[in-house]
Amino acid sequence: MTTNAQPTPSFAVHIPDAELEVEPLDPAQIVSGAPVVTGKVLWESADGKQVRGIWQITPGVVTDTEANELFVVVSGRATIEVEGGDVIEVGPGDAAVLREGDRTTWTVHETLRKAYHISL
Repeated sequence: MTTNAQPTPSFAVHIPDAELEVEPLDPAQIVSGAPVVTGKVLWESADGKQVRGIWQITPGVVTDTEANELFVVVSGRATIEVEGGDVIEVGPGDAAVLREGDRTTWTVHETLRKAYHISL
């Protein structure tokens, strides 16, 4: 079978105004507050191993186990504590890298919106 699949064209997204969809947050991840997570996948590789998108979380404290991720904060502020590692403060314009398997605790001080690239 032959397919004529075309590669995704180049594009731009104005991240601050992008419409996001609610993403369920496992209640076991919530340490305090009532954070709400929203996001939008902008591109995913055919094999599903590369994902680019926008993600947002409202104030609160949550835990997570990370993927290999590079992200840039567009708005908001958070403190990310890496278990057995550093405490990372992020805000608008900051780029951060998280390693696959990092166990983190995110304290979100102001609704945080980021653009990300994940390698699975």
